[in-house]
Amino acid sequence: MSEITTPGSGTTQLSSKPLLPQAVTIGKSIPYERFLDCVHCGLCTSACPTYVETGDENDSPRGRIYLMRSVVDGRLPLTDNVRRHLDLCLDCRSCETACPSGVQYGRLIEPFRVEMHELALQNPAADSQPGVLPQPRKQRPDWFHRWIMYGLFPHRTRMRWALKPARLIQMLKIDRLADTLGLTRLLPAKLRRMQAQLPKLKAALPELPKFLPAKGIRRARVGLFIGCVADAMFRHVHWATARVLQENGCDVVIPSSQGCCGAIHYHSGASQPALQLMQQNIRAFQDEKLDAVIVNVAGCGAMMKDYSHIFSELTGQQGDHLAAAESDESRFCGQVQDINEFLMRLGPLKPQGRIQAVVAYQDACHLQHAQKIRQQPRDLLQLIPGISLRPIAEAELCCGAAGSYNLTQPEMADRLGQRKVGCLMDVKPDVVVSGNAGCSLQLQAKLKEAGHNVAVLHPMELLDLSYRGGHLSELT
Repeated sequence: MSEITTPGSGTTQLSSKPLLPQAVTIGKSIPYERFLDCVHCGLCTSACPTYVETGDENDSPRGRIYLMRSVVDGRLPLTDNVRRHLDLCLDCRSCETACPSGVQYGRLIEPFRVEMHELALQNPAADSQPGVLPQPRKQRPDWFHRWIMYGLFPHRTRMRWALKPARLIQMLKIDRLADTLGLTRLLPAKLRRMQAQLPKLKAALPELPKFLPAKGIRRARVGLFIGCVADAMFRHVHWATARVLQENGCDVVIPSSQGCCGAIHYHSGASQPALQLMQQNIRAFQDEKLDAVIVNVAGCGAMMKDYSHIFSELTGQQGDHLAAAESDESRFCGQVQDINEFLMRLGPLKPQGRIQAVVAYQDACHLQHAQKIRQQPRDLLQLIPGISLRPIAEAELCCGAAGSYNLTQPEMADRLGQRKVGCLMDVKPDVVVSGNAGCSLQLQAKLKEAGHNVAVLHPMELLDLSYRGGHLSELT
C-alpha cells in the first residue's frame, strides 16, 4: 500500500493492485511518458502558490502528478477529494520554470482536467467499488457556466452591451451606494465577486479598424488579436498596442472574424467549443500574409501558442512529428508572439516622452512561466525616460487571478491576491504594471480592498504614452 502524506489533512490511500485497463476512462490523451518525467525531487514545491499557502503535498505539482498517474494506473479512484486537489491548481506553470527535469506540467494537468470535467458531464452515477473508478453523477453546466462563462465572457459584443449599464451605474455612483447599503450582499456569490472585480470603466472607445498603416519605414505586417473580455474591458490597451506597433513601423491588421482564444472553454472542460474557436482564429489570420500574430494578453498568448498540442489532445490525432509540424495549427502557433517579445525581436524605437514614476512590475504567470517571457517587458519599460523599475519579492508566485480561478476558487484566490499586493506595495510604487487582463482585474480589486489608490496599467499604455509625449495623469 502506498500513500501521499498530506500535512494537516491526513493521507490519501492508494491501492497497490492496478485496475483492468478497460476500467480506466481518464487520461487517455496524455502520453504516459510525461508522468514518468517527474522524479519527485520537490524543487517545484517552493514555486507552487497553493503548496506555499497550504503546505499540503497533494496541493504541490509533484503531488498532483502522483494523483493523476495513480488515477490513470487505476490505483486511485477519482473521488471528490482528488478532484478538489486538482481543481485547486492555478495552472500557473511556475513549477515548469523551477523543474530541472523539464516536466511538461501544463501538458499533464490541462488535458487531464478537460477529461475529468467532461467525465463529470457525460457519465451517469455509479457507486464506488474497490477496483473500479467511480463515475460522477450526470449533470448539466450550472447557470454560471451556461449564462456567464460560456454565454457572455467569450462574446465581446455581448460583453460590451453588458458593460453599458455598469458604466452608467459607476457614473451615477450607484455602485458605491449599493455597497454602503449592503445591497451587493443580496447577489449570488459569483456575481458578487464579479461586481467586486469590476474596475473603474473607461469611456467606451470605437472599435479598432481592420487596418492601421505603419508610420515611417514599413518594417513588418502583423495581425493584432483582440479576443473577448480584453476587447470589451481593455480596448484602450488594444489601441495603445496598435499605436506602439505603428510607431515601430508595423502595418496592423485586425481581422473582424477572430473570436475568443478558447481558453475559457478549454480550461473548464468544454472541448468542442474550444476547438471551434481555435479553428475560427486560425482561419481569421491565415490569409493575411502576416509576419506575426500579436497578443497583448498573457493568458490568450499561452493558449494560442499551444493550439497544435491542444488540437492533438482533444482530437486524439497525435500523428507523427513531421506531419504535425506542417499542420495549420502548428504554422499558426509559430506566428503567435507576445507584444513584448515581438518588439524586442524587432528592435524598438526609443520613446522620448518622460514619465516620472516608480513602477512595480507584476509578472503574469502565463507570460513568465508558460511563454518564458520575463526580461523583455522590463527592457521595454526601462527604455522610457524617467521610469524607475523596482523588483518585487516572490515575483514567481501567482496573484490568484488565473482566468476564472478567482470566481471558482475564491478563498485561495483572495489569499494569493493579498499576498501579491503586500509584495507590490513594499516597493511603494506610483503605478503597478502587468501584461495580462485577468491579473489587472485581480490586482486593482485587491489594491482597492486594501485601501491603496494605485493604478494598474499594461506596459503598452506606458510605452504609448511616452511615444505620444503625454502625462501620467492621463492614465491614472
